[in-house]
Amino acid sequence: MAWREQTAADKRAAFAGEDYWGRGVPGFGDPDAAIVLVGLAPAAHGANRTGRMFTGDRSGDFLYAALHRCGLANQPASDHVGDGLALRDAYITAAVRCAPPANKPTPVERDACRPFLQRELALLVNARVAIALGAFAYGVLCTLGGVRPRPRFGHGAIVEVPAVSGSAEPAALGSVTRIVCSFHPSQQNTFTGRLTADMADTVLRDARRLANLPPA
Repeated sequence: MAWREQTAADKRAAFAGEDYWGRGVPGFGDPDAAIVLVGLAPAAHGANRTGRMFTGDRSGDFLYAALHRCGLANQPASDHVGDGLALRDAYITAAVRCAPPANKPTPVERDACRPFLQRELALLVNARVAIALGAFAYGVLCTLGGVRPRPRFGHGAIVEVPAVSGSAEPAALGSVTRIVCSFHPSQQNTFTGRLTADMADTVLRDARRLANLPPA
């Protein structure tokens, strides 16, 4: 928490004239979403600056372009709050709500933020599919969903969420019944070709199909 506020005070030179958000970042998107994308944490000079998930950084540039191609966003760019971006059938949030040093949340941060994610998912009553953007988010979703043993994380993997005994609803993931895995759209992955546009599109198309949405 202190680090996110210090980063907002120090600022990056390119954004010296901007007011940083510098607080916990809420989720963003369609409240009737069938698909929920769960990232790692706000980027120090991205969402921690703009106040909206995956907005104002290269990861967001890649992710929102993919969402637009797959019919889940009305435009391919996400620069700042108020830029007209809207999501359809999709909602974006993160496992941790405050920007962590070196983009590496501690177990304490993870556990402190987990109840916020759980409450958020409970409110998204139409959500059927969660896309885990990276292994960290995948681990949090599996813990919440009671997925044991946890299948190995791998891009494109699809994991069933067990139902609560005696109930048709899964444990602690609201109405989500499947987790789809994707490499995180960080520069380390997109610039090296570990995650390509085609790979991202395939995951989003799979999520649409599993959520019973028509093809884009």
